Amino acid sequence: MRSLQPLSAQMISDIEQRNMAKESPILVRIFKEEAELEVWKQDAEGRFALLKTYPICRWSGELGPKVREGDRQAPEGFYSITPGLMNPNSSYYLAINMGFPNAYDRANGRNGAFLMIHGDCSSRGCYAMTDEQIAEIYALARESFFGGQRSFQIQAYPFRMTPLNMAKHRNSPHMAFWRMLKQGYDHFEVTRQEPKIDVCDKRYVFDAETKSKFTPAGACPAYTVNADVMAAVREKQQNDDRQVADLVSRGTNTVPVTTGNDGGMHPTFLAAFQRPYSDSAGVIRSPFVSLPGTIPAHARPPGPRDSDAATGSVVATPDPSRTQSTTRVATAQPAAQPPAQASSSSGGLFGNLFSSSGNSLSRLVGLGGSEPAAEPAPKAKAATKPTQTAAAKPKTDTKTDTKPGAIPTAQTKPAAAPAAAEPKAEAQQANNTLSGAQPAVPSGSFDTRWGQFR
Repeated sequence: MRSLQPLSAQMISDIEQRNMAKESPILVRIFKEEAELEVWKQDAEGRFALLKTYPICRWSGELGPKVREGDRQAPEGFYSITPGLMNPNSSYYLAINMGFPNAYDRANGRNGAFLMIHGDCSSRGCYAMTDEQIAEIYALARESFFGGQRSFQIQAYPFRMTPLNMAKHRNSPHMAFWRMLKQGYDHFEVTRQEPKIDVCDKRYVFDAETKSKFTPAGACPAYTVNADVMAAVREKQQNDDRQVADLVSRGTNTVPVTTGNDGGMHPTFLAAFQRPYSDSAGVIRSPFVSLPGTIPAHARPPGPRDSDAATGSVVATPDPSRTQSTTRVATAQPAAQPPAQASSSSGGLFGNLFSSSGNSLSRLVGLGGSEPAAEPAPKAKAATKPTQTAAAKPKTDTKTDTKPGAIPTAQTKPAAAPAAAEPKAEAQQANNTLSGAQPAVPSGSFDTRWGQFR
């Protein structure tokens, strides 16, 4: 069972060496430009420390926030992930719904749905990993829930918020938004604690304490921030600002506001597309790098994108490799072990929470915020998929093909097994701990079934 695969012996060893517990809380940071995803974990002293950095196989769009449905942008901001946003039945192996739009997004009129971190190395507004990577990230999140963490935070940034990067991107129209994100970045950097997120006056507020209520689109109430934290953050920001000014005065070059390409991919994966070779089993491997997982044939590196004059949306150039259903770019390492039975910590009270049968949260489309549950077509047998032509619709990132980022539809199936109808309206996002969020908790969810034990 994918969702209950135990953590590897190597990962358990890494956790113990860092003075952490398998069930301790986690926090995730994402950096688009570097194409990296970090998993941080709380140690025995109660501070978050970096556990592992994962190269991102694919993300779509440009640097900058997601604004509207169909813009192909991967979200930037602060998102709270509850068990209801974990999808064990994803068509993309496993998936974690980021909970977009959050309270800040809604207050600023941004819209969209089903923005995920998932496997399959293919993205239309998501952060796509390899199947092997998402299995481990999913397991780390699952174990933190088993340990009592009610939600974990995802911090999604355009790049690492260093003085050099702020100087290089100083001409971007998104700079005001990014400077606001940097405040949260700095709070985490100086405290190594998950920053408390609120929204008022259509902006993020970090580590604020007040007896009043935050209203995302309303004026901010009077609030305070711990004096020691505020002093440390202010000192860091002043030092960073001085470095930025120095870099600008020395003529640090700026980078283009837009690249004309669709998204990004970590150099580790880009190297796999340089002179790959095919083995006797028809699997493409790279002689230059050891890949952290398997890259499916339909994955492709970032390239030029075309503008749809009729809709104003941006669509990627059609990918001819999608017709080659049996060809895969694979790691030179041994294949990942098959799904195993859940470890002892994954049974009993929480056993059914992440299972793919029965009253699974992921089947409650429109309530848990998960993508429609659909069984992925087997990748090893070309006969199980219809041959695609230029007119056929390729598998997309849980969105329609005619308008990237639109409401999810069922995955393309052979004529003998037509896909079930999918919801026609955007799903209501699951409970979000940001101030102003409207919880929608499905029956049988983590919150309704286990809330009494908190």
